[in-house]
Parts: sequence; C-alpha cells; structure tokens
Amino acid sequence: MTLANGRQYLAIPGPSVMPDAVLQAMHRASPNIYEGELHDLTASLLPDLRAVARTQHYVAIYIGNGHAAWEAALTNTLSRGDTVLVLATGRFCIGWGEMAAKLGVNVQTIDYGNQSDIDLDQVAAALAADKGHAIKAVMAVHVDTSTSVRNDIAGLRKVLDAANHPAFLMADCIASLGCDRFEMDAWGVDVMVSACQKGLMTPPGVSFVFFNDRARAAQGDLVSHYWDWGPRAAPAGYWQHFDGTAPTHHLFGLRAALDILHGEGIEAVWARHAKLAQAIWAAFEVWGQEGPMALNIADPAKRSCAVTSVGIGPGNGDRLRHWCEHKAGLTLGIGLGRDPEDAWFRIGHMGHVNGHMIMGVLGTIEAGLVALDIPHGRGALDAAAQVIATA
Repeated sequence: MTLANGRQYLAIPGPSVMPDAVLQAMHRASPNIYEGELHDLTASLLPDLRAVARTQHYVAIYIGNGHAAWEAALTNTLSRGDTVLVLATGRFCIGWGEMAAKLGVNVQTIDYGNQSDIDLDQVAAALAADKGHAIKAVMAVHVDTSTSVRNDIAGLRKVLDAANHPAFLMADCIASLGCDRFEMDAWGVDVMVSACQKGLMTPPGVSFVFFNDRARAAQGDLVSHYWDWGPRAAPAGYWQHFDGTAPTHHLFGLRAALDILHGEGIEAVWARHAKLAQAIWAAFEVWGQEGPMALNIADPAKRSCAVTSVGIGPGNGDRLRHWCEHKAGLTLGIGLGRDPEDAWFRIGHMGHVNGHMIMGVLGTIEAGLVALDIPHGRGALDAAAQVIATA
C-alpha cells in the first residue's frame, strides 16, 4: 500500500510547480505566427519581464534552457583570449566558467566551496592585482541551486566601482528571478541571465538575457548569427525576436505567469518567498537539534528564499527522497554537485507556492524521518507553523 496516489507535489528547485492558469493558457491550438494575437502578446511580455528584473534596458529571449542564456551572455560580450573572473559558490558558476573556457576564454576561478558566499575582500584583491584590466567580466551566480547560497551582487558592483575596474558584472539569476530580491539597474548589473522554469512558473524551454547599453556596445568576436542579441532586442521584423519560429505555447504560458506575478506585486512576491523560507528554516533548525540534519548555509542572511540545501548524513538523503516520493507523493531535489550526493537533498520553494504547500512538504519530511528512524528533534512543525501564523 502507498499513500503516494493522488496529485504529486514537485518540490525540486526547478522546474517548479506550474499554476493551473499557465497550463490552461498553453492548452490551445497553434496561433497564426505571422500577425495578430501572438505578435501583440510578445510585445506585452518585454516590459513585464523588464519589470521583474528591475531594469529599463534590453531583454533578449532564447528558445533554450538556462545554459543557452549562459552562452548568449558570453558570446555577445567576449572575444577569444579574453579573461573572465568566475566567483564559484557551487556547481553552477563553475559550469558557466567551463562553458566560457570551451569558447576560448581564459578563466580565472576563485572557488569558495559549497557552504560559503563570495568574499568581497578577496574579489577586491583580485581586481587590484589586475593592473592591466585583463579581466573583461566578473561572473557570479546570485543564487546557486546546488548550495542554496545567495550572493551579494550589489556588493560586487561596489567592489568593481571602488577598484575603478571596467569589467562587466554578470549575474546568473536563473534560480532567483521572481523569488529573491534582485534589482538589476539599482545594483549596477551589466548582464543578467535567467530562465522561465523556476520563479517564472513556466515549463522549461525559454531563457532570457537582460543587458544594458554598455554590454550591448561591447560585442567581441565570439557571437554567431543565432546568438546575436541585437536583432532579438530590437527586431526589424517579428521573426527576429527568436531568429525563426516563436516558442508559441511557452509565450502564452509566460503571459499567464507574468500576470500572476504582477497581480500580486513583485515586492509582495519577494516577501512571500522570504516568509515561507523562514518557516522551512525554522523546522530544519529544530530537526537538527538531535541527529545529523543541518542546513547547508549557516547564516540566514546568506540563504536563498527559493531553495534550501540540507545535509542529512551519508545515504540518508537518498533514503528520505525515495520514501517521500514513493510513499507520500512528494518529490525532493537530489544533492546535486555534493560529495557524497546521497548525504544531501534540496527543497525548491519557488514560484507558485504557499503556506499550506510548505506545511505539507514539512509534514511529509517529518513522516519520512519517523518511518526511516532518522534521528531528529521534536517540534519542527510547531516552529514552522509559528512562522506562518505571524505572516
């Protein structure tokens, strides 16, 4: 007998839960791609995407996942032989740097491991040592989904400005956009990449690159026809938005998702994610008082409000995930990029998520801890409920 029958709950850090309104918007016949409704809808997306990113500048849309946006950001700004500084706080900024290296870019990496955020003093020292300004871009992940750390992107801009260094500030907001506070223009970010399947609550397959005037003027020799963001950001004809056929049904879904976000208000969206994250942390801090469980990022100020990475001891991560999915219908994220992977799991709490969903996740995890006889503190659900009660 299993209790997993019924509607499954996907609590991985992307793809996230999709609202019914998004699914319903996509459940339709293919539109006319040459004129009419689809063209008007696409035009409506661009200012609303900029509003979520808090920018007045450009956005290019690509048919591809977040790695596609990584490549677009690199190829539109860099040349072969250029140097970039990668600030690694988990698997994803390392991966972005690996992509740059394969494109012929020299990569300098400062690796802060899997449990720390970026050390701004260390970045300042690296920039001060770059007397000839060989570094063309500083690359950082705002929230790394493998570790759940949230980095100080505004602080990085201050470091660059204090050093009078001309490098572009590039930020990966794939996990954080629409979840954790991000202010592209106010924080001085030159290039930001994101995708649709996390805080934007749309099925995977569309990604975005936001960029300012300085980045647009810097095109090197890496860009190819398809990746060129110029025509996408200022198309002479509709087809140039996507260099071919539009991702029609994704656009209808994205329109519905943006309507939900803007209906709630981005400040309220950020506040909701923060409160729900606090409830999760409260439960885990109680569970961790007895037994092996511990939040990966010790300082709450440095934790993402979109994803939580948890260590639970060798083997226990996979055991708990398997029990939750197959006995109770809850899917948790794997310990991606961690060693050993089976000692970790992750919870995605991004996008279309509310109080009863989070309490359901936590209650299922507690049932799994009991069923598997994994030591844990008592009173975790009470602690989470107390946070929810004060919303």
